[in-house]
Amino acid sequence: MANGEMNEQGKTTSPKGGSKGPRKGKPGGGRKGPAAARHESRCLLVQALYQWHMNKDSITTIEAQFLVDNESKKYDKPYFSELLHEIPRKLAELDSAYVLFLDRTEDQVDPIERAILRIGAYELLHRLDVPYRVVINEAIDLAKNFGGEDGHKYVNGVLDKLAGRARLEEKQRARSK
Repeated sequence: MANGEMNEQGKTTSPKGGSKGPRKGKPGGGRKGPAAARHESRCLLVQALYQWHMNKDSITTIEAQFLVDNESKKYDKPYFSELLHEIPRKLAELDSAYVLFLDRTEDQVDPIERAILRIGAYELLHRLDVPYRVVINEAIDLAKNFGGEDGHKYVNGVLDKLAGRARLEEKQRARSK
């Protein structure tokens, strides 16, 4: 099987035969427990924020729809709700935090990648209980699942630079270990 082909499980393969990219098809991307629920919340947030951006629906309408449509999914509902309400509320702050590290104008950033950057910026600035490496790795996974071909590299670069500013002490401690 050549690089980039699908195996019988529907996964893209690497040259050595292992799976390449995020663990699609598994709830939580192969994570377990609270980490899986939090990951699923982020996946739903990307979709909800994209819908909010594209359709201009109210956050309460989107939240109600997502609660009904995803009733059977195991996700962290309070986390989903917090970020869904707080990201639009803090939009100017979040956008101004990451826009410093863009190599293009903000309106040239893909709407999916913009949603992922906003989630990452919110977590880096307001959810200090989430380690910066987790924020960045989750954003990379989201970009691989939902974004353009190399979107995960772009998201990684922007959020890593933002983490260097917003979580400088945490990054320095991690490097010294």
